[in-house]
Amino acid sequence: MDKFVDDFINYLMVERNLAENTIEAYAADLRKYADFLIERNIPEPAQIELKDIVAFLTGLSKQGLSSLTVARNLSALRMFHRFLLSEGVTESNPAENIDSPKLAHKLPIAIDQFEMENLINQPDVSTELGIRDRAMLELAYATGVRVSELLTMQLVDLIFNEQLIRVVGKGSKQRLIPVGERAIEWVEIYLAEGRPLLQKTLVNENALFLNRRGRRLSRMGFWKILQKYAVAANLSKPISPHTLRHSFATHLIEGGADLRAVQEMLGHVNISTTQIYTHLDREYLKEIHRSFHPREKEYFKNKPKPDKLELKI
Repeated sequence: MDKFVDDFINYLMVERNLAENTIEAYAADLRKYADFLIERNIPEPAQIELKDIVAFLTGLSKQGLSSLTVARNLSALRMFHRFLLSEGVTESNPAENIDSPKLAHKLPIAIDQFEMENLINQPDVSTELGIRDRAMLELAYATGVRVSELLTMQLVDLIFNEQLIRVVGKGSKQRLIPVGERAIEWVEIYLAEGRPLLQKTLVNENALFLNRRGRRLSRMGFWKILQKYAVAANLSKPISPHTLRHSFATHLIEGGADLRAVQEMLGHVNISTTQIYTHLDREYLKEIHRSFHPREKEYFKNKPKPDKLELKI
């Protein structure tokens, strides 16, 4: 079964030109699927039936995985079985009639502007690593780029004379994003005072953000850096690299930004993906209304607190 998975992954890389992160996720999902089939004594794709796929997906749900993760696995299985059918390995696609799990409506986590300011101010800018970290946080928040886009950015992608950066997003699609003067200032400080000390003898490394060995900073490296500063800033919410992106979009929407403009900056293909931030915006507006409208302030001030309810099990 591993041979067929390898063939499919090669197909995704060569012919479909999917993003590297997507291919890695599909590969991991299909390796688990292959192991599951071997455990059920199913070594050949032609032997796979609908019940086997359902059993695999049910097992993922029982492991406590989210509906989003299960849906991603199903997407990988559908593509895999379509590939097997197109290659003549199988005569049918047992995954084609399985419905995707209903996804829970989950709002992204964002921190407010004061928390963001506190987070960004944490790096010790008297060191080259601190200068690098400050520049990364400033640039990530200023542009809303994905962590993969931030860390694959090259020196040539900085178009500061026009206050723009160029990023390569999902599906290798390029886009230009405006960047503010504060972020430009810190990136230029990093380029002058931090990066030369990190680059060492690796003069051919064109990556913008380097680790202490002079190589391109990894996703895990950035995650550890962010966690360190989140603890130092005493933030109560769970923080991830995506939190910076969510906060960027949320603060723009709260400030009155046009949804289409935010969609363009985030690199969302479908505006429905961007529209999730309008839910955050509505909650923000309702909170502003409750806090500042004179009749609302009076109502919530005098409203009796409800009695505690005892849960009956």
